[in-house]
Parts: sequence; structure tokens; C-alpha cells
Amino acid sequence: MLKKIIIGLVVVVVALVLVGFLLPAEATVERSVVVNAPASQIYPHLCDFEKTQAWSPWAERDPNIENSYEGTPCTAGHKHVWKSDKDDVGNGTQEVAAVTPDERVDTKLDFGEHGVADAYFTLVPEGEGTKVTWGFRSDMGSNPIGRWMGLMMDSFIGADYEKGLGKLKATVEKG
Repeated sequence: MLKKIIIGLVVVVVALVLVGFLLPAEATVERSVVVNAPASQIYPHLCDFEKTQAWSPWAERDPNIENSYEGTPCTAGHKHVWKSDKDDVGNGTQEVAAVTPDERVDTKLDFGEHGVADAYFTLVPEGEGTKVTWGFRSDMGSNPIGRWMGLMMDSFIGADYEKGLGKLKATVEKG
């Protein structure tokens, strides 16, 4: 009986690993909100990392977070470095990779031992306002465990993106 249980567990583990190799290598998360303001009023809150702290869903989790900034805001190379003792904030860097003023901001994220990712914001006119989309992409590699984790990225950060966009909307619309 014990032998059958062990064989059954091995079969399940092997099946999970094999399925893991078939899962997508890229994890993506995307959320949007319409802000009742022109893109020109929203854009500075996306490309200047000091301004992002006003609406960042992670900034409020650790009031003792250490932040430092390098480079010129809203230009490629502008960088935010953070250090936190809180596991759900962690340590890392975010650097502006490319900008198209009032349209798009692309950034590179480095979470140290937790990996790297790309994030982006797009601004598209919608009615009297602007649709802001916040996106995240990460290559989960060929590791089947990483690919299973990639399936869960939306549940890991989706709610944080929604909260952040809600705070961004309130910040911009308030003036």
C-alpha cells in the first residue's frame, strides 16, 4: 500500500514538472484606469520616481523604506533604489528605459535574487480623460517551477496595481 502511494506521488510530481515545461515562459499583468485629466497632467507622476511615491501601493507598506533617486526625472536612466526590511516591499531598483512624453514610460525592474522584469505605463485619450495602463512582464525562464509561479503573478500583484492606479487617479484629479 505504501509503495502504491509513493509511486502515485512520483507520477503526480513528474506530471506537474512536465506540464510546467509547457506553460508560458512570460508572465504578464496589466491593469487600467481612466483618469479625468489630460495625459500631460498624468505623465509626470509616472516618469518621476519621487512623484510615484505619492501613489505607490508599496510605499505605504513601509514608512521606514529607504529611497534614493539618480538621474534626471522623465528621461532614460532615471533610477529609483529602495531598501526595506519588509518582505512584501523588499529591495530593488527601477530604472526608466525609454519614454515617449505624454504617451508611454518603459522601466526595468531588478529585484535582486527575486529576478528582473519590465514594467510600462501607457496613456491613451479616452473620452474627456486618459486611459492609463500599468503593465508588467517577466521572463520566467525554462524552470517549470518558475513557470507555475508565472501563472500566479496576476494574483500576486494585480490588486496592488489596481490600488496604485486608484491612488494615481485620486492624486491627479485632486490636483
